[in-house]
Amino acid sequence: MSLSVQVLELSGILDGVRGNELRREVNDLMANGADILLLDLKEVKFIDSSGLGALVSAMQTTRNANGKLFVCSISDQVRMLFELTKMDRVFKTFADQDEFNRQVLAIQ
Repeated sequence: MSLSVQVLELSGILDGVRGNELRREVNDLMANGADILLLDLKEVKFIDSSGLGALVSAMQTTRNANGKLFVCSISDQVRMLFELTKMDRVFKTFADQDEFNRQVLAIQ
């Protein structure tokens, strides 16, 4: 059985507007049969509270669809936000897409 893996590469500021776009994209991907979703945050410079809420919503949507969500390539600022809000305990993060491929896809 082959799994459907989708990668979303986000950029800029993850705020209310971009968060709503993210929610729609995640809903569409999961509705279309994605099993694993990787959010690449390499180009994300800042996440506000609405953006953080969108990430949590994306996780819930993915779980409700029996999928898995992972995050990679987070900046030091985003890592600090994740640690302060305890989101580092919620999201499984990887250094980059290569590490994700080695650790997750190799065992699937």
